[in-house]
This record gives sequence, structure tokens and C-alpha cells, in this order.
Amino acid sequence: MPPPTPAPRSPGPALELLVHGVGGTTPQEMLADPRTVRVTGDTTAAIYRRSADIDAEQHPERYREKPIAEAYCWSNLTSGNGSRALWLLLLPFMVINLAHWMRPTARRRPRAVRLYGVLVRLIALSLTVLLTAAACEVALDLTAWQCAGVAACSDKRSWLGFLSAEQGGWWSQPGRRLALAALVPTALVGLLWFLSNRTWSAYESQRPLTEADPEDMGDDGPAPTAHPVRPALGRPGFWYGRRLVARLRAAHTAAGFLTVTAAVTEAGARHDRAVPGPVAPLLGRLIEGALAVGLLVVLWVVCRRGRSERRLDNRLDRAVITWLPGAALALLVLAAVHAAWPRPGWTSSGRLPGDTTLFRAVSVAEGILVVLLAAISLYLYRCCPEPRTVLRGLGGPAVAMLACALGGVMTGGVAQRVADWLDGPGSPGMGRSALIAGPPVLLSWQASVIPALLLLLLVPGAVLGVRTWLAARRLEAVVDAEYGEPFPDPARTQRIARIRATAALTDSAPGMVGIVSGATLFLGAGAVAGSWATGEVPGLALDGSGPFVESVAEAAQSTGSWLIGFGFLVFVACGRRAYRDASARRTIGILWDVGTFWPRAAHPFAPPCYAERAVPDLASRMSGWTGRTRGRLVISGHSQGSVLAASAVWQLPARTRSRVALLTYGSPIERLYARWFPAYFGAGQLHGLHRSVHCWRNLWRATDPIGGEIRLGEDSGPEVDRGPLKDPLVYGRTPEHPLPEPVLGHSDYQADPVFAEERAALLERLAPVLPQQAEPVGEDVRAVPGGPPDTAE
Repeated sequence: MPPPTPAPRSPGPALELLVHGVGGTTPQEMLADPRTVRVTGDTTAAIYRRSADIDAEQHPERYREKPIAEAYCWSNLTSGNGSRALWLLLLPFMVINLAHWMRPTARRRPRAVRLYGVLVRLIALSLTVLLTAAACEVALDLTAWQCAGVAACSDKRSWLGFLSAEQGGWWSQPGRRLALAALVPTALVGLLWFLSNRTWSAYESQRPLTEADPEDMGDDGPAPTAHPVRPALGRPGFWYGRRLVARLRAAHTAAGFLTVTAAVTEAGARHDRAVPGPVAPLLGRLIEGALAVGLLVVLWVVCRRGRSERRLDNRLDRAVITWLPGAALALLVLAAVHAAWPRPGWTSSGRLPGDTTLFRAVSVAEGILVVLLAAISLYLYRCCPEPRTVLRGLGGPAVAMLACALGGVMTGGVAQRVADWLDGPGSPGMGRSALIAGPPVLLSWQASVIPALLLLLLVPGAVLGVRTWLAARRLEAVVDAEYGEPFPDPARTQRIARIRATAALTDSAPGMVGIVSGATLFLGAGAVAGSWATGEVPGLALDGSGPFVESVAEAAQSTGSWLIGFGFLVFVACGRRAYRDASARRTIGILWDVGTFWPRAAHPFAPPCYAERAVPDLASRMSGWTGRTRGRLVISGHSQGSVLAASAVWQLPARTRSRVALLTYGSPIERLYARWFPAYFGAGQLHGLHRSVHCWRNLWRATDPIGGEIRLGEDSGPEVDRGPLKDPLVYGRTPEHPLPEPVLGHSDYQADPVFAEERAALLERLAPVLPQQAEPVGEDVRAVPGGPPDTAE
């Protein structure tokens, strides 16, 4: 029988919505026209058209051969004004937030899912305490307690004269010095609260456009219902984390104030209990008791609930977000008054009491929490194994360990450098030559393991280098066969093969992350044990162990101290350069493009999630344009823009998705997101997206280190992937290409003729416009057997 006559295609308008990738670009470059007009949006993120296309819908006859082009520019969300460069100092907070979303796929395991989220939020809380403790270490311990209390140190710092114990002034008493120095960490916590509150108002509080949709909001894969189950990224409240971020911000702010309170109170309370004086020891015990109660309240707020995604949750826990930080700040003021009360004969010596205990408790707690997180991740992975998942489900714990390591580097770096600066020619903690006792010995032990970690990484680094070289040699024959050049140029062939082999290194990243995280965990445990057992820095703890061991210990301590300080200085230098240089700011913005895609579900002080603005923007534009014109639409996303495009399509109602085609190129959806975030971009979710959207094509190159295949297979319907595309387009000189073509890698996919070919094919495959059918009434799809819990931990 002859094939059926195809249905007539829609003569209506067609729109191509372009979404750029990491690093950003201008609308003029995206639209290849210097004359562009902003259609909708603001200076932060907006949609642009060519000036000639501003009234395109009124003249469809002009666009029968090509779609109307629009460009969505969102680069200012991550690399806007100079203050964004300061986000670099929030890197540990951003990394721990990523760990929250790396949970393995879980079906019907709501308690384990919630426990995973609780553990990540507790690790995030420990990072806030660690950052505040670092500020307390610098301001209270090293400066106010140690240097100001030693004449040989304070005499060299004229700005410390009014605090010097030798001067005998009003501020010379230890408690008053501590109370004054507490302004520094208190201001830091207040600044973090202010930045989080401001970005919360600009990002999390932006209500997305809502529209009724008969689909259920499921989680992992299809459910046995008449409608396909929409995954987590399609839930109405997924990109609206207003309530949770407000709760976490209050809890972390209170935790910071309580950390400062503990640093201010402990020295005076111990002195009052040891030496009878004008201040009753009971007052110190009451403050310590209030500290314990405050800590329990903070833990309760952090652990009580996670995200609510099934609906737009507009409620705010007013009592928590108002009274908890306020009460913690009031307790801090009371502690400062208690510390500043006159205590005749009180002097400061050694390290600040309680300082070592705090750092040790935070390090031990982080190690235990990471181990528990690894156990929960393995349990979830074994319950629902997903072959694409990195490290067999341990990606989240590994990244959480890296966040703790970054926090330790920043904490130890600033403490070590400030101690060296205050001590002058001496080495803090090294005995008679040192003017001050220096930071807690745990920080010195942690710095000492950094050289060992770097030496350990040389082995897998060398293995990767040799493997890449061998792969490049094997690819040379493949390149020659692919282009069929009768007289190939060895240098040209080697360069193309080398770029392809280097691009494949991205797939080796999980193994390197696992090695670094595992080594960091074991070396960190050894550092805690060594500091606890000896109570001295490694250079003194190993005295008498033989010349070789002593020299190795001293070399590791000094080298690690400088390395950890150098790492912190690199952070500061990069932030300073990015603050002044827009191009450098855009380079750092690339890091945020990948790291801040996810909502702030673990740490409220992390850089804000730009997708909470970008995804509703794109979904609103697609829904509004197709509803108004009944036309066809292709959303075209490059690199990280393809992730935004897919997330926006998930947010669309089913009837809108039927008029939308998805074109992705250089996309990390499978290569990065499906492997590292399997609960949200796993195989079930991507198959569901392919079935729900009208048509989808993905272009990729073997020379691209970021983009790759989607790998859905033939069972999911029409093929999605096309590639690998030739890169370069031609091998040598041709009449059409008289000059050598570059290897494009991750950029300029639109320069390939395949791009225009696939875009035209998608528009051709889109269904014709049909009269809108009434939605079924009275159908209840709220209850799905085995559906996920309301909170997506």
C-alpha cells in the first residue's frame, strides 16, 4: 500500500530561540547583526531580536524560508558588575551545594533521600562555622589575644598600640580586646547575611509563571499513568526556593554569631572559674548554656525540612528568620559585655582558650558526616543502580569532601599568612624563635599533608598523560582515514588527533576527583590524629625521630604553610583582577555558569542560582509566544544553554511542548549532568524528555571537551544524536576554503552547514497547527503509585 499522505505543514510563523553557553556573548554576535532591539527583559537578562524582525509576526510571508531569530542573553547573571568577583571567596559554599544535587537515583526510598539532604546541609553548616572560626582566629586569637598581649609583637605594630598590654590603657585588658576584635567576624557574618538576602530578593523571590497542566510531578522515570510523569526539574516549585533559602540563611547567620560568641566567652569564663574575681562564674555558665540551646535550635532548623517542589510555596517562617538571628546577635552582645567586665590581674598567654577545640571538633564532624554521606549514597546506588553514575554513586560525598578541603585551605591559608606577618622573622609555633604561639596546631598539621597530597597526584597525572599520548597516536590513522587526504600532513594530523585525545580527558575527571577526595579524607584524618596526640606542630612533634624524619617534617610543614597561603593569595588575586577587568570577570563567570546552575538547597551563602531566573524566563517566552501565535518554535541551546533549554522545556505544559523542538549542540547534558546528577538528568528523565518534546536533535564533535552525545538509543524513538561532526570542516586547502580551517572544538557550531540543515529539519517535523482541544475535566492524577515525597532532598 502507498504511504499515507502527510498532513499539511503549518504555514504560520516559526521562531528560533537561541540560548548561549558558558562565558556569554552579545546579542549582536548571536544574531549576526549589529542592530538589535531588546524585546523583553532587563539589563541583567533579556531577549533580543534584529531590528528588522521586530514586527515579524505581522509579516509571516517574509519568513517562509527561515525562522524568526531571537537571542536570550543571560551572561550578566553570573559575570555582571565587579562585586560578582567576590563570589570567588564563596567557592566552598558553591561546591557543597553541588553535592546536594549529586544524589544517586532513588525510587521509593524517601527516608534515605531525606537523610542524604540532611547530611549535606549539616556539612554546609560546618563550613559556615569554619569560615567564622577563621575570622575569629585572625582577629581574636592571633591579633587581640596573642600579638597584643606580647610586647615584642605589639611594639612592631603601631596600630596595635592602644590594645597593647604594656600600655595599660582601658582596652589593654584581654576581655576588652576580645570584645573589640569580635567586630571583625561579626561584620563578616553580617556581610554574608546581607549578600544572601539581596540575592534572595533578586533570584529566589522571583515568582515563575504558572499554568495548569494535567501532568503529574514525578521524579525518577515514567509511572503507569495515562500521562508521562514529569521529572523533578519540571515541578512548579523546583526553581522557586524562597522559603528554604530564607530558613537556611537565618540558621547559618545565627550559627556564625554563636561561633563568635563562643570565641569571646570561653576565655573569660575559664578565668572566672579558675580565679575568684568580680564576675561570678555563674554568668559564664549561663552564656555557655544559652550557646548550647542556640546550637540545638540551629540544628533543628537545618534538619527539620528540605525543599518543597510540588507547588509554589510562598510561605515564610517569619519567627525563624526574624528571631533566630536576632537572638543570636543579642547573646553575642551579652557575651561581649561579660568579656569586657573588669578583671584585675587577667593576662593573655599562649593560644586563645577553646580555639583548638573548635577547629578540631569541626574537622572531626566533617569527616564523620562525609563518611555517613558515602554510606547513604552507596545504599541508594545499590537500590537503583544507574550505569552512567560516576564513582558508583559516590560523586556527592567526593565533592563534599572537596568542599571541606577548600574550606580548610582558605581557613589555614589566611591564618598561616597572618601569623607569619605578625611574627616577623620567626616561625609561629616553633618554640623560642617565635614571638607568638601561632594558630592551632591542627592547621599546621593540615598544611603539612598538602605536599604529600600533591606528590600522590603525580602518579595518576602521569598515567593520564601517557594514556592521552598513546590515544593521540592511535587516532592519527583514524583522522587520515576520515578525511581521505591522499597526501596527509603529519603535523596537521597530529594536531587534530592530539585535540581529540585531550578532549576525552573530561571522561577521566571522576576518577581524579575520587582519588583526590579519598586521599584528602585519609590524610586529613591523619592530621587530626597527629595534632591530637602530640599537641605540637609537626616540626616539633617529630624531634628526636632521626635527622631524616625531622628534616622531612620541617620541610613538609614549611612547604605546606607556604602552599596553603599561596592558595589563599591566588583566590584574593583572582578576585581583585576580576573586580577590575571585565574579561577576567567573564572568565571566572564560566566557573559560576556550571557551579551555580542549581538552586541553593544546602548553603544559603553560596552564589545565587541564575537558573531560577533564566529557566522561568525561557519557559514564559516559549509559552507566551506559542500561545499567542500558535506557531512553531525551536529552542536552540549551546553548551550550558542547552541545559537551560532542556530545563525550560520540562517546565512547559504538554500542549506547548508539542509545538516545540529542541536543538542542542556542544551539550554537557549527558557527559556531565547525567553522570554527576543522575537523579535529575538520568536515563529515565532524558527518555521522558525525548518522548514529551516533539522532536530533539543533538550535535556533537569529538574535539569538544565539554559537549557530547545524549546516548538515548533506538528504543526512545527517533535518533537524537548526530555526530561526530567533522572538525575541522576540511583537512587542507580547497577552492571553497582557500585558507586552513581551524579546529573549533566547543565553539562555533553554527558555522557547520549541518546546523542549518538540522534546524530546518526540526521545523519541518513540527506538527501543523490544529484547533486547540479542551483539556479533560475531572481527571485526578495527583496520586501516583510509588511517587516521590513532597520534599526533594
